[in-house]
Amino acid sequence: MEQALERKRLGRTGGSDGGSGGPDETKETAKTGNGLLIFGLIIAMLFAALDGTIVGTAMPRIVGELGGLSLMTWLTTAYMLTSTTVVPIAGKLSDMLGRRAVYVTGLLVFIIGSALCGASQTMAQLIWFRALQGIGGGIMMPMAMIIIGDMFTGKERAKWQGAFGAIFGLSSVLGPQVGGWIVDSLNWHWVFYINLPVGILATILIGLGLKGHKSTGPVKFDVAGMVTMIVGVVSLLLALTFGGSQYAWGSWQIIGLFVLAVVSLVGFVMIEARTPEPILPIHLFKHRTFTLINLIGFLMSIGMFGAIMFVPLFMQGIVGISASASGTVMTPLMITMIITSIIGGQIVHKIGVKTQMLIGMFVMAGGFVLLTTLNMNTTKLAASGMMMVIGLGMGLVMSLLTLALQESFPKSELGVVTSSSQFFRQIGGTFGMTILGVMMNSKSDTLLSTNLLPVLKQLPAEASGVVDQITETVHTNPQALYSSLLNPKAMAQFPKALLDQMLPIIKHALIDSLHAVFWLGLAFVLLGAIVTLFLGKIKLSAPKKKGEADEEPVAAV
Repeated sequence: MEQALERKRLGRTGGSDGGSGGPDETKETAKTGNGLLIFGLIIAMLFAALDGTIVGTAMPRIVGELGGLSLMTWLTTAYMLTSTTVVPIAGKLSDMLGRRAVYVTGLLVFIIGSALCGASQTMAQLIWFRALQGIGGGIMMPMAMIIIGDMFTGKERAKWQGAFGAIFGLSSVLGPQVGGWIVDSLNWHWVFYINLPVGILATILIGLGLKGHKSTGPVKFDVAGMVTMIVGVVSLLLALTFGGSQYAWGSWQIIGLFVLAVVSLVGFVMIEARTPEPILPIHLFKHRTFTLINLIGFLMSIGMFGAIMFVPLFMQGIVGISASASGTVMTPLMITMIITSIIGGQIVHKIGVKTQMLIGMFVMAGGFVLLTTLNMNTTKLAASGMMMVIGLGMGLVMSLLTLALQESFPKSELGVVTSSSQFFRQIGGTFGMTILGVMMNSKSDTLLSTNLLPVLKQLPAEASGVVDQITETVHTNPQALYSSLLNPKAMAQFPKALLDQMLPIIKHALIDSLHAVFWLGLAFVLLGAIVTLFLGKIKLSAPKKKGEADEEPVAAV
């Protein structure tokens, strides 16, 4: 009897499919399945993470060949819209249909999207195919962590999820270098084609390592919930993306998108409260850990983008280093995040989830305080040190967000709670880009209107055209004016006397505006730390013993 139970347990851990059945397996077969599966997960995560940073390196070459400079932002926006929207849907479907069916489908969609992107002949084609690629990416994003949650118990989960977080961080560091090498050695098409052999290998390994889902009856899809969520999230992301840039915040386009988002999301909540198989069960929000962990991830992502987005702008625009050199300044953030993700997975069972998360949030906050001291004399070494501090904190926190949720819910809801963590962090990142960008533009408008416009008004009448153009830019898009600091050709168009007067004013306005951004980022991180104080004690489950059945829920909170 004990041997039968052991075979059953090993069969479950050797590629658990979230409640799937299947024949008994021997111990050696289970180990082989685990090895294939983990190797496949690593490869899939590597090529998915690399794709996000490789494409950015190829952007100038793509625009140069296909044209459509005005559409360039859509290459990122299209991917972001589809990938963010599909994350919670993928998590729920994996609970209903099984991990293998959903994960392999996501991999195949990503591979097909990559092939079509590489074959694109126009910018419009590339944008549509990037959206298709984003659907596959959005399915893949949460699946690795979901499957790790299936395969391992609490303490083992912490170690593996820390390691997978480190792999993701490493991919982010390597991406720009790999992308630059591919573009220089081959052409931009291979930025997408490189996904094909790697993706096919990952699909085979994951298909072999995961077991199929054992049907338990008819599957009911929450179509109404899917539609209202997609419309609501896409409308919200479009409004946040184009508000204040393409259209004024008070324009009918942006207001209409916000209204559509609110109506759709309210409808989504009402539908989810009544449907038998909801995409995002509303009852989960009654669970304090679920609500608090997702709120912490949301707030941390808002603050995190303050460092990732705006530090390179400071280093290029104020310190005057090249784009590649500013990238090296960011590398220590990723390296320390990798290190603390691994270490955090090893020590969390000793110091506790809440304690480690608090330490990480306060270390991040210390890094943001350091960012507010950036000035014209800041060296690359000093800026790199500040990035290291932020990375140390990020690694300690990010490795725990998914773990804490998985330890608080039964396996039947593992997919939906894991994907929710990814979803709320992505939405937080989008909010972060928007809110911090609005802060920067608002502060810049005030400073430039006060200090630069009076100087311009003293210029001769024949310079009125230039004055009017700069004045409009100050009020509508100050970041466009700052970009002139990064473009020697643009600066060469201004008379030297005027440039000598403008540059000090513009640089000081940029410094003060970015300091305001960093202070606001610090406020969100500290708010996340305050929320962390309200977390209960989350006990990590111990490894299962021979013949021991899965706990429901996986661990006590």
